[in-house]
Amino acid sequence: MSDERRKIMRVLGGETLSPPPLWLMRQAGRYLPEYRETRAKVGSFLDLCYSPEHAVEVTLQPIRRYGFDAAILFSDILVIPDALKRNVRFTEGHGPEMEPIDEAGIFALKADGVLGHVAPVMETVRRLRSELPDETTLLGFCGAPWTVATYMIAGHGTPDQAPARLFAYQYPKAFEHLLTLLADISADYLVAQIDAGADAVQIFDSWAGVLGEKEFEAFAARPVARMIASVKARRPQARIIAFAKGAGYQLKTYRQKTGADAIGLDWSVPLAFAKELQREGPVQGNLDPMRVVAGGRALEDGIDDILQQLGNGPLIFNLGHGITPQANPAHVSALVERVRAWKG
Repeated sequence: MSDERRKIMRVLGGETLSPPPLWLMRQAGRYLPEYRETRAKVGSFLDLCYSPEHAVEVTLQPIRRYGFDAAILFSDILVIPDALKRNVRFTEGHGPEMEPIDEAGIFALKADGVLGHVAPVMETVRRLRSELPDETTLLGFCGAPWTVATYMIAGHGTPDQAPARLFAYQYPKAFEHLLTLLADISADYLVAQIDAGADAVQIFDSWAGVLGEKEFEAFAARPVARMIASVKARRPQARIIAFAKGAGYQLKTYRQKTGADAIGLDWSVPLAFAKELQREGPVQGNLDPMRVVAGGRALEDGIDDILQQLGNGPLIFNLGHGITPQANPAHVSALVERVRAWKG
């Protein structure tokens, strides 16, 4: 069908809708008992990502429960390093781990076979588009080169990504090569998702906030711009959301520098600044996920502030980062109800 009935696609095209459409980052996840039940049937977390049957099921769970305006493909940003043979694994209580990469390892990376490795993800996208309600936007996604590179270099997550920052200063040529390679592979991956049925895609730069001004330009904005230019050169109608968590004031020129259709905002972005960014195009966000855990007045006030400040422009209502495992599903129901009852 055309995008006309899909509200999120309309907002990504610049329309203002009242109430705004909504979805939540990590909406298919551990806070839902049905997700935990499905997860228990599968082997590892990556097995779940590569099993179309189970990945479709967990993607649909929050749509059945809450009727969100978008379903986001259930996968992980680290399927790309996994496809690059970095031996990615997820261990309970430790998060993702992989073989740390060095300078020689970067220059030895081969992009051949990456799309073949993630073929099950494309099958998930195809099945989702046929099973989702017509009015529900299907979002694909990938990690931004900087964020994916941080895991590849350290071999695991770190609080401030010091290993990747240090590596970038010590081995600038190798680091630039890595970012370029990841940008090109990730652009191919997004095009494949779009071709499989994704209506729009989001690029997650979860660690953009640890970068200084020059580094943000070189490691975050420029590689994402390369990706978006590559995707749009091949699929001119593609709609792309760029989410640079923690980027703060750097967001002022992020849309212009990257070519993103919409900018995702984390909860630390002041609403007055968000309103400035919204004058140039759609924004997405930015409720603090802890308000969903708290519920009650904290949740209501947070929702109302965003709607009052941003609801009269092109807005996709969302959290400022992913929903947390301790969130109460009843609080999510209250969130959906309150956003949908709003009249701007």
